[in-house]
Amino acid sequence: MRTKSTLIITATVLLMATGSFGQERVFQLNPGQSEVDFTLADVLHTVHGKFQLKSGVLRFDPATGAASGELVVDATTGESGSNARDKKMKKDILETQKFPTIVFTPQKVVGSVAASGGSQVQMRGVMTLHGGAHPMTLVVPVQVNGDTATALVHFDVPYEQWGLKNPSTLFLRVSNTVQIDVHAVGTLATETAAAHTSTKP
Repeated sequence: MRTKSTLIITATVLLMATGSFGQERVFQLNPGQSEVDFTLADVLHTVHGKFQLKSGVLRFDPATGAASGELVVDATTGESGSNARDKKMKKDILETQKFPTIVFTPQKVVGSVAASGGSQVQMRGVMTLHGGAHPMTLVVPVQVNGDTATALVHFDVPYEQWGLKNPSTLFLRVSNTVQIDVHAVGTLATETAAAHTSTKP
């Protein structure tokens, strides 16, 4: 009886341990290969520019969709081809001395990422811009080739609604929404969630 009880207890512990050692998918972005482009329309022409990605990692549980990590854009690197315009954007609009980064924090992934080839998921999270936190749901097409993954994400930022100044002047009117296109490139791997948790400081 004692031996049988010991086996039952051991089996129970192993089952509990197996449930706690779930598998996470980890998308580690490569800042040097990734791009963050923006487009702002005005009455005369359309302004195109870019920011540099500072860092980025996305962790998600395929079973539950729970996600964590962050994508960090260096707001001080904004370029649109005009020094005067860029200086005004950083100083008066983004106020990069106070808010040097733009951060997207993922919270949930809806859908499945294929082990190879193309797939599409929804990603829910929070965009922190100019000190304000804004919930967002992004449609994310993903392409996986071996351990390399790319994601092309397009979304609009209603920056005026979010509390940023509109740079329009008396003679020049610009849109109150800026279009963002993110080309994220990195590696996609699977690791034990418990191992990741144990390495956190």
